[in-house]
Amino acid sequence: MDTDTQSYDVFIAACPVCECPAPAKRDNYAGFRVYINEHSSYSYSLANDKTIKHIDDNLGFGTTMGSNLTPYLRTEYETLYMGAQYSKSDMDFEYDIWVNMLNIYIMHEFDNAFSPYIGAGLGLSGIWGEINGHLANAFDLSYQAMAGVLFKLNSRIDIDIGFKYTNFGQIEHPRGTTKIDATQIYIGGVYKFGL
Repeated sequence: MDTDTQSYDVFIAACPVCECPAPAKRDNYAGFRVYINEHSSYSYSLANDKTIKHIDDNLGFGTTMGSNLTPYLRTEYETLYMGAQYSKSDMDFEYDIWVNMLNIYIMHEFDNAFSPYIGAGLGLSGIWGEINGHLANAFDLSYQAMAGVLFKLNSRIDIDIGFKYTNFGQIEHPRGTTKIDATQIYIGGVYKFGL
């Protein structure tokens, strides 16, 4: 065997075996949600123990950003806005609510097509409330629980449909306190990407 042949054999032996690249992992995502408030409750409790309660069915809007830590565990940052304006008992009410939540989900994928999940979140609400022209604001602890399904359209896009309960906290006014919570149906889209 000549020297050139020996050198070629050593070169081939030293090279790693070529493999096809694995599909890119898309463990991160960004998305949006539209929230349909099926039972948004504003309970204004006065100092004389009288309560003025209003139930509103309106819309909210939000965005999400998160990461799949494992095939069964997901973390997410969610921000959403909702509000209400109404008159009741000869009083005018207006509320604006911004919420920032840190959510965690347990999920399971079936047939690479859909993933049911349950989740819970904890965060901070900014509440601005105006009653008969008197404005107040507060930051309060908020929490939520949710259940839903992700439907996989392709390797990058999911449709997110779910149901949740959120307690937004409360805001103090000179004459009383308003407590706010809601049950919501939501639908949204998720775009998955890798870093």
